[in-house]
Amino acid sequence: MEKELAEYAVEYASKLGANYAEARLQKSEGTSFLLKNGTPEISGFNEISGLGIRLIVEGGLSFVSTNQLHKPRIKTLVDKSFKAAKVVSKIKEQINLAEDTPKQATYEVKQKIKIEDVAPSEKVGLLIEADKAAVATGIKTAGRYLTLADVTTTEYLVNSEGTKTLAKIPKVSFLYFITVQHGTKSMQRYWQYGNSGGFEFVKEWDLVKVVTDEIKICDFMLKKGKLVKPMKADLVVAPQVVGIMVHESVGHPYEADRILGREGAQAGESFVSPDMIGMQIGSSAVTVVDDPTIPFSYGHYLYDNEGVKARRKYLMKEGKITEFLHNRQTAHKMGLTSNGSSRSVDYDKESIVRMSNTVLLPGKYTEEELIEGVKDGIFMKNFMEWNIDDKRIHQKYVGAEAYLIKNGKLEEPVSNATIEISTYNLYKAVDAVANNTEYHSGNCGKGEPMQAIPVWFGGPSMRLRNLRVK
Repeated sequence: MEKELAEYAVEYASKLGANYAEARLQKSEGTSFLLKNGTPEISGFNEISGLGIRLIVEGGLSFVSTNQLHKPRIKTLVDKSFKAAKVVSKIKEQINLAEDTPKQATYEVKQKIKIEDVAPSEKVGLLIEADKAAVATGIKTAGRYLTLADVTTTEYLVNSEGTKTLAKIPKVSFLYFITVQHGTKSMQRYWQYGNSGGFEFVKEWDLVKVVTDEIKICDFMLKKGKLVKPMKADLVVAPQVVGIMVHESVGHPYEADRILGREGAQAGESFVSPDMIGMQIGSSAVTVVDDPTIPFSYGHYLYDNEGVKARRKYLMKEGKITEFLHNRQTAHKMGLTSNGSSRSVDYDKESIVRMSNTVLLPGKYTEEELIEGVKDGIFMKNFMEWNIDDKRIHQKYVGAEAYLIKNGKLEEPVSNATIEISTYNLYKAVDAVANNTEYHSGNCGKGEPMQAIPVWFGGPSMRLRNLRVK
C-alpha cells in the first residue's frame, strides 16, 4: 500500500492549519458469482483502491476522496478540502470530536484456506452443485438465485493526533433467494451466510444442504401449513427471528446519529432520546450487545474507521437502555467518548455510526425448556417478511416455518403467523431466554449515499408471553 500518501495528506493538511486531519487508504479485491435458475449470469472481478480525506478547520468539516494515488492530486484535493471546510465553519454549529488516545496497531484476520487460492471455476462449481441438488429434490421452484462472493480489504488509517492503524480483513458470503411453488401457492425465502476469514467457512456452510433443506421446508409448509386463527398466545421465537428483532428495534434506534436527527431525511428517526439512558423498557431477561470483536464475525473489526479501539457495547442490559452506538462526533455532543462504532464501506464514503454484530445474550434455558413452558402458543423458527416504522417502535413479523405449541409440545405447522407489536411491549413480554445462540449475516443499509455494510445479528431463542397473534 502507498501508506506514505495517506501520511502526506495528513501532514500537508496540518501545515495548512487544519485543526484535525484524517486519511484512510483502502484497497479491496474480490469476486462475485450469480447463478439464476441454474445458469451463470453475472461474474465480477473487482479491485478498488483509493484515499478518503477528512478535515476539520475552525469547526467546519469536509470530506474528499480520490482513486488517483499520487501526490499532486492529493495536494490539490487537500487544498480544496481545506477551503471548503473554512467556508462550512461559518455555520452556526461547529463540529467537534470527542477525545481519543492516539494508538498504533496492525492486525489481520487469518485464513485457513486463502480466498486467492480458490479458482473461479471452483466457486461457480459450488453454486452449480447446490442448484443441481435443488432440482434433484423434485420440488417445483419458480426462481432460484444463488450468489457467492468474497472480498479482501486492506485499510490504513492515519490522523493528525498520532493514530495509525493497519487492518487486513477477508470476507466471504453466500446468499440465496428461492421461490417454491405448490399449486397456486408460493413461498419465498431469502437468507445470507457471511464470515470474516477464508474459504474454509464456505466449505463449512455446506451449500447443498442449506439450499435443499430450505426448499424442502418451504414445500412442507405450503402443503401442510394451516392459517392460524387470531388469538392471544405465548410465542417462542428462534435465533433468526430474534436476530432481526434486535437489529431493527434495538440496534438501529440506538445509533446516536439517528437519535440526534441526522438520519431523519433518509432512514428515519428514533424513539430513543439521550435522557432515556437507564430507563427500563424490557424485562430483566433481555441483554443486547453490539460487539465487533467477535472473532471471524461478518461485522468484525478491532479498530473502527476513526481509529478508535473496538469493544463490546451493552445497548440494553437486563431490560434497561444502557449505551448508544457512537462515533467521535456524536460522543462529543453527548459529553462522552466514542465506543468505536464508526464505519465506512468504501474509501469514498465518510464513516458514520454503524452496527457490527448485534445479538441478544444467552440465558440459562434450552430451547426445548422454553417450549415445554408453553400451554398454548406458537414456535416461530424463521420469517418471510418483516417491517418497522421509521422511529423503530411499531413492527411486524410474519413466520415462514412455524408450529403450534400445545401443552409444551410442537404440533401442526401454521402459515403466515403474524405478530404486530411495539418495541416496548416486545421486550417487556420476554420472560425467558435460551442458550442456543446463533449468528446470522446481512448487509445493513444506511447513509446517503447508501452504505451496505456487513453485520451479524442473532442470539438464542426467547419466549414472549401473552401476545396477539394473527
